[in-house]
Amino acid sequence: MRRRFLHIAPALALAAAASTIAAAAQTRAAGPGAAVATPRMPDGKPDLSGMWGGGGGAGRPVDVDDKGNVEEIFPSRRCGPTQVNCDGYTNQSFDGEFTGRNNPNHPIYRPEHWDKVQYLDMNTNTEDPLFVCQPLGIPRVGPPVRILQTAADIVFFYTGTGASSQPADYRAIPTDGRKHDPVRSLDVYFYGHSVGHWEGDTLVIDSIAFNDLTWLDRGGYFHSDRMRVVERLRRDGNTLTYEVTVEDPEVLLEPWVLAPRQLRLNTNPNAFLPEGQPCRDYDRANMVTQIRH
Repeated sequence: MRRRFLHIAPALALAAAASTIAAAAQTRAAGPGAAVATPRMPDGKPDLSGMWGGGGGAGRPVDVDDKGNVEEIFPSRRCGPTQVNCDGYTNQSFDGEFTGRNNPNHPIYRPEHWDKVQYLDMNTNTEDPLFVCQPLGIPRVGPPVRILQTAADIVFFYTGTGASSQPADYRAIPTDGRKHDPVRSLDVYFYGHSVGHWEGDTLVIDSIAFNDLTWLDRGGYFHSDRMRVVERLRRDGNTLTYEVTVEDPEVLLEPWVLAPRQLRLNTNPNAFLPEGQPCRDYDRANMVTQIRH
């Protein structure tokens, strides 16, 4: 099923968000297989700067025609013969809470925590922090959409994501190899207290001091405030590889290693980050159904 968005601009490409036009208003990324040299900073480190297509979380796939029309592609069930004002988007059957189970790679919890996971999963509409005016946190927010790099730090930009209340946000991370600040690391944050260092051509970001208000992913996958997240980013030409490992021995039996994601560089000079949308808080107290999408 395809849903046509309004005409945006010539050669705009896919973006990170699931359902919003604004988040899809990035320009077309460079095609796969483009053989280009990896750009480097004056100190010889790879330059990760750029607009990276497909970042910010896994949204539905989109097609962009030559005129810049963006079409969202997703499964849907047919409209009933008596339904009024119905189209494929009305009857969308993309239930992320269900299709997410197709991925065998999920966090493994200690036995005493599985009841909580199942409760949160069954009551997603009222329990999922996706519907609260707060950041999704990492790793759920996914890789950044835009990166700016200097010799001493790196800045990640995130767009808002679809039906969630994730705001347009950023993280500024030192990359000079410093240790965690002993004072700041005593506090708690949505994105953690992050520091970075280089291992060869791979940037490694170590984050601690999280609050426990976010989920690792849909499905009730909660975490504690003892979580540690290690992100690894490596650029090869116009491809950025993003890897994440989650450690949380308080609730997990073993570290959770997410599947690597590869992002393509958006080389259009007119690519831009859309303005963030106002926070949308959902009236969860009055939810009357457990149907989830």
